[in-house]
Formats: sequence, structure tokens, C-alpha cells
Amino acid sequence: MQNRRDFLAGIASLTAAIASRSLAASAAQRDRAAADPTFMYVGSFTSQGRGDGEGLSVYRSDRASGTWTLVQLLKDVPDPSFLTIDRQGWFLYSAHGGGTQATAYQIDQATGRLTILNQQSTGGENGVHLAIDATGRFLVVANYASGSLAVLPIKEDGTLGPLSDLVTLSGTPGPHRTQQTSSHPHHSPFDRTGRYLVVPDKGFDKVFVFRLDTARGKLVPGDPPWVESRAGAAPRHVDFHPSQPYAYVINELDSTITSYHFDPDKGALKPLQIVTTLPSSYTGNNSGAEIVVASSGRFLYGSNRGHDSIAIFAINSSTGVLTSVGWESTHGRTPRFFCLDPSGTHLYAANQNTDTVVIFRVNQTTGRLDTTGQIVRVGNPSTIVFR
Repeated sequence: MQNRRDFLAGIASLTAAIASRSLAASAAQRDRAAADPTFMYVGSFTSQGRGDGEGLSVYRSDRASGTWTLVQLLKDVPDPSFLTIDRQGWFLYSAHGGGTQATAYQIDQATGRLTILNQQSTGGENGVHLAIDATGRFLVVANYASGSLAVLPIKEDGTLGPLSDLVTLSGTPGPHRTQQTSSHPHHSPFDRTGRYLVVPDKGFDKVFVFRLDTARGKLVPGDPPWVESRAGAAPRHVDFHPSQPYAYVINELDSTITSYHFDPDKGALKPLQIVTTLPSSYTGNNSGAEIVVASSGRFLYGSNRGHDSIAIFAINSSTGVLTSVGWESTHGRTPRFFCLDPSGTHLYAANQNTDTVVIFRVNQTTGRLDTTGQIVRVGNPSTIVFR
């Protein structure tokens, strides 16, 4: 009897172990399915004088081959220059370069196709970035040409409500005679905690900080309300370390990145370091564009328009400062935008002036980029989001 009990106990343990491994494998498969995007949405500039894009493109991934196939093109959407998707993946929102509105779309969960729900005025011109707050109830839009931030309520059905707030930024224009004649907020993301909105202003050489009062849908200035950049730097975009109190701003006109200590309780920024995004041997013209911190927190990437490259930096987790790792050509011209896919294993570089999205594999140990040979051809790409 003892042997039989031992035998049955062994079988039970083995069965439990197999079940446990099976559950773990299933969980891993689910995690990988969640990490590997099925759909890619690419915005572009379409109007005369701004670009030769055709509209808002929807691509579907073939997971076996990794190739992307166009499944929808919304040609009637003017200049969908920046996109964002809600956390549940049900709705997509676009800002419009040169336009005065934001658009809401419903995403078909099976096909990824988009249906326009409605549009709302942003109270300003040339929306260049939009972000959804942590509650999912508000959309914040940076109006580049008007120097303002708009807050639009998001209704339960995904549609946008009329403005709940419109804040005009104040300051003194920077020294550049054509690029810094007035306020130009270029980015308006929330920090990792979702408590603060950080807004690099290219025109005023400032980085503003706000808190969103979700009870009223109003923006409240931080304390302090801004930090000044180096004169003529033209802060453009910002990203945050995933676990340490650091923020990083890429400066458009002087091709640098400023590292900041970011106080997650007060939202205060304290500059730590400024590094160039260019190799010392490069003597041509350049402007900085996009910046991304890897989800590991170990590496940072910034794009150069002119040098046409992705600058790669290692992040010191103790101090937050950057050390150059190298540069990788984007194999095209003017990488206005790039992003890492949700898994962090691939980088997508949108070459605005060569109508390509070039896909790189990210070396998780060194941070370096390797070409995959995969290129998605799309007119004047300016933004990418995944679902």
C-alpha cells in the first residue's frame, strides 16, 4: 500500500509539474502574443507643401514571416501627423499638421480597420502631439503653431467631447530668427507615473510641467512651472526612464540631449548633463527629432535629421547620465520619427523624405541596431503606433 501511495503521489506531482509547465508556457505565449504587434498604424503629411503622403495607413503583420501588409488607407484624412491608441486598444486618435482638430476612430478588433467616430476643435493650429491621461478620460494636444495645450474629454464610446481647457504658454522667444519666433510646444507626454505632463517648447527654450486636474479637466502649472534650456537649443521631445527618476529631452536646433533628474513627487526637473547626438567627424547640418528610452532602462535612442541616423546611448542607472554607444544609419533621409515595438526587440525608423519605414533588430546586450532587411514603403511617414 505504501508503494502504491508513493506511486500515486509521484504521478500527482508529475501531473502537477506538467500542468504548471503548460500554464507557464501558455502564459509565455500570451505574453509574446501581447508583445508582438498585429497591426501597425502609420500617419503622414498629405497637404501640398507639407508632404506627399496619402493618408492614414493600416498594416497587418504576418507573424510567420514578419512582413507587413497594407489592409486600409484612409485618404480623406488630411495630414494625420501624429497618432495615439488608448490602453485597451479600442480607439485611435490623430492630430493633424496644419489643422485645427483632433479625430477619433474606432478600431475593428478582428481586422484592425478604422472607422471615423468624430472630430473636435483643438482651439489651435498644427497639432503635433497627443497623449491620453492615466484615467483614459482626457486627450491632451500640443498646438505647435498656436503655442497652446488643449484638453479634450474622451467619452465612454471613444468619441471626443468639446474642449475642457486651453492653456496658452508664456515666455520669451529663443534667439533663432525663424524657428523661435513664438511658443512652439512640440511634445506633451505624461511621465511614467501619469501624474505630470512634460512639454518641451521649441520656441521658448523651456520645458513646461503641468498636472491634470481630472475632476475638472483642467491643466495646473507645476511647481516650478518650467525649467529653462540652453539658449537656442529648442527642446523638442522628451522620454522617461522606466524605473529611475530621470527624464531626457532631445533638442532640435543644437542636436543635443539634456539629461534631467525628475522629481516624481513634485514634477521638478533638474539638468544633469548635455551630450551631442552627432559624431565629432560629422560637419554637415542636422536637427534632432525623436527620443526613446528602452523599456529595460539601459539604453536611449535619438534620431538625427541630416546625419540621418539613430544615436545610441547607454544609461548609467545610478547617475542617469549618458555614454555614447554609436550611431546607426536609418538607410533613408530625415528620420522625423522612430519607435520601439511593444516587445522592445525591434526599432522602426520612419524616413520622412524617402517614404520608408526601415526595421532594425535591437541587440538587448549592447543596445546596437542590426538591419533586418525589412522595409515598409509608405509615403512621408511621420508617426507609428502598434496594436
